[in-house]
Amino acid sequence: MFLSQLNPQQRESAIVTLGSEHFDVLVIGGGVNGVGAALDAASRGLKVALIESQDIAAGTSSRSSKLIHGGLRYLEQYDFRLVREALHERELLVSTLCPHLVKPVGFLFPLTEKFKERTYVGAGLALYDALRGFQRSLPFHKHLSQKQINEIAPSLRPDIILGAIKYFDAQVDDARHTLSVARTAARHGAIIATRVSAESLIREGKRITGVKAKDLVTGKSISIKADVTVMCAGIWSDELHTKFELQAGYNVTMSKGVHIVLPGSAIKSGAGIILKTPVSVLFIIPWGDKWIVGTTDTPYMGDRAEPLATREDVQYILDQANRVLSPQLNMEEIIGIYAGLRPLVANNKNSSTTKLSREHTVDRPAAGFVSIAGGKYTTYRIMSKDVIDLAVNELRKLTPESVTEKLPLVGADGYFALVQQIDRLAEESGLGAECITHLLNRYGSMISEILTLVKENPSLSKKLTKELPYIKAEIYYAASSEGALSVDDVISRRTHIAFEAKNNGVHLAEAIAEIIAPVLGWSAKERKSSIAAYETLVEREVVALATTLKKSEKVNS
Repeated sequence: MFLSQLNPQQRESAIVTLGSEHFDVLVIGGGVNGVGAALDAASRGLKVALIESQDIAAGTSSRSSKLIHGGLRYLEQYDFRLVREALHERELLVSTLCPHLVKPVGFLFPLTEKFKERTYVGAGLALYDALRGFQRSLPFHKHLSQKQINEIAPSLRPDIILGAIKYFDAQVDDARHTLSVARTAARHGAIIATRVSAESLIREGKRITGVKAKDLVTGKSISIKADVTVMCAGIWSDELHTKFELQAGYNVTMSKGVHIVLPGSAIKSGAGIILKTPVSVLFIIPWGDKWIVGTTDTPYMGDRAEPLATREDVQYILDQANRVLSPQLNMEEIIGIYAGLRPLVANNKNSSTTKLSREHTVDRPAAGFVSIAGGKYTTYRIMSKDVIDLAVNELRKLTPESVTEKLPLVGADGYFALVQQIDRLAEESGLGAECITHLLNRYGSMISEILTLVKENPSLSKKLTKELPYIKAEIYYAASSEGALSVDDVISRRTHIAFEAKNNGVHLAEAIAEIIAPVLGWSAKERKSSIAAYETLVEREVVALATTLKKSEKVNS
């Protein structure tokens, strides 16, 4: 068994290995599909490497709606196979593969008409329940009266909401889940290196035999040899196909999804809420002591690396939510905002993103090279299996079938037993039951590594800030075991400080840098540089919102 830790020493070793050994499979891309492909291949006994130009989950995989769901709205498109497949994956994640990070969550589907709408929506939810088969980790849907709704969700307007149907899906800490898949791949032998960019392909005749890459930390070039290269680049697919001079069988249309984060006091409800909008659906999702509300679904042609929310995006979300909520949500209540890009497979770039299928596509544009795009977060494991099934055809050896359906991620093993021991763990560690629960729901059985840090250095048991649940040991651990190489990595992906704290957590950047600097071996200059880089990122997001406001004011004046 290999180690799952990702840290500066592991990365340094990985860089050496990338340039000196030959791999069965090289994966390009550290989003959930990329790390999923690396895990699928490594768990089949293949020699695997993965490179990512930024950070694990730096793109779409950390900016989702944080939901694991069957895709209720796909029933209206009669896409029963996709819904059934997604519900099966939801069941696996909640019960077996990742129960510490994927949790059941109840949603209310408000009804504005007593009979016809209840019959139509109720039939859809009955089918939704039926499609999951005999697997029953989540409760069935149930019909609620107006009186019950008033008790459960006082914020739903009683003058227009005449009842509701409650059903269940699941939510996920997406960035942490993606990281857990990556660490599980490493545990099974995958060589993983972030901040490594694929620059060009290595060819022998018409066959792709590897990648010429660049270590973005040192600037050095690396030639990585592999029998098959698997590209899981999401929104970067078209750009990389062009860069590699490959003619793909598909192109990717980008759709921007924006979410806002509100304090728990903004909405009084004991369950999440789902609303149909003119173009899609809007989710009001409980997130600890906060709410995540979104999302938008608009065509996007801007900078892939930095999708920014505009004031128009935010206003759309507020307007849609305020159709059913009282008191009304307002801009001043917003704690955080984040934007992500969905990679939707399309044959025609002029297609409307709201009508494109969420099905995924695997492609083989050249011998020794395969790629995948599209799909949805919930079915990442299926997509990873499909692309590796295609990739192994390039190998000159028999390869076992995928085993990821029965392979729990790091932290899952023993999680349910540890939940029964929260009081004992709290007493032994001195952290308190609330803190232990928080840690279990982020690290699962890997909590032992956090508790060891606290035991060795009691100062790490202190909270980073009283407003948030994170303790300093988590910040240290992000760099020592989870591959964080910058302040942004910690604030935006190892934690959710970027959208859970006011001003994107800029005021915490100095304290975070102080904790991770010794782990990363930073000089004073490097520490300041990482803080400044995060501050600049936040400033650009703030400017994007302010610029749209100025344009709006000019139009209305």
